Amino acid sequence: MSYARAVTFRELGFYALAGQPESSRDLVQEVIDGEAMGFGTVFISERYNGKEAATLCGAAGSVTERIQIQTAATNHNTRHPLVTAGFARTMQSLTGGRFVLGLGRGVPLLQDAHGIPRITTAQMEDFAGLMRRIFRGEVIAGHDGPAGAWPYLFLDRRLDEHLPLGMVAFGPDTLALAGRCFDEVVLHTYFTDETTERCVRTVKQAAEAAGRDPAAVRVWSCYATIGDHLPEHKRLMKTVGRLATYLQGYGDLLVRTNGWDPAVLARFRDDPIVKSVRGLDVTGTTEQLEHVATLIPDEWLSHAATGSPAQCVAAVRNQLALGCDGVIMHGASPAELAPIVDEYRRTAEASA
Repeated sequence: MSYARAVTFRELGFYALAGQPESSRDLVQEVIDGEAMGFGTVFISERYNGKEAATLCGAAGSVTERIQIQTAATNHNTRHPLVTAGFARTMQSLTGGRFVLGLGRGVPLLQDAHGIPRITTAQMEDFAGLMRRIFRGEVIAGHDGPAGAWPYLFLDRRLDEHLPLGMVAFGPDTLALAGRCFDEVVLHTYFTDETTERCVRTVKQAAEAAGRDPAAVRVWSCYATIGDHLPEHKRLMKTVGRLATYLQGYGDLLVRTNGWDPAVLARFRDDPIVKSVRGLDVTGTTEQLEHVATLIPDEWLSHAATGSPAQCVAAVRNQLALGCDGVIMHGASPAELAPIVDEYRRTAEASA
């Protein structure tokens, strides 16, 4: 893949190591390609089986010069606050300020299984305040708040800077928190247009109510972008498989948020294949995914960028028209997104 220092589209992002890559090292070429193609941000999610966020962020920072690097997301309660602050400070130094610490609430079922406490809105707000104070060089003595109790938190008196903070947000309380306290907000995949507009409005209104400039809080649409140039089985995995996995994990919340029919979700959950195969976006066979596709309404699956590069670009631009400040082309690597980004660039240049 060869690009001569492409124009950077600040409004476009991608997730590194989408799905289940063969090697964590694949990230290195992905971020090199993504920066060369003109993506403004690379988002790094966290799974403990080869996608530990701090390691991947360091690797991404060491081989890039312009692209913003953002965790989306890690959880604040899996590391000591000073470990997280040290990670963020080191990334800012390594990248010349291109890092955003993105946090999320996590998946309750997994947290219960691993013995990790579930995360509350109050904890995230408290933790964000701690990070702000640490990055202003403050000595925090005897903190006892929703995020936890620590006798002494301190990093460096010479610090006096703003640490950009991101939030992966789903429900109204988290969205409002993001508007009050955070700089970047990542929405969920497979949101309807109505849900997306409502979420953007919630964030911006919360920012304004807190005395902040709503335009300074960037809201990202996390938008499955799966072009028809990909093989059919990959498309099934990245669309049907991905949405099915969300419905398996927290279907009630997604259905309630989008105003979808819960009876459809109940029938989906009662299906023998859905019951027997966990993680359909990783392990599902073509036959299984074709069957599962009959259980999910086409309207639910339509909230994604699919089809030709031109159709995908039109869908991506519609997310911006709904009020989002940026679009994460979710579920595909830069190499898989290349024809779509080329079309985005071509049409942007044509309309300039």
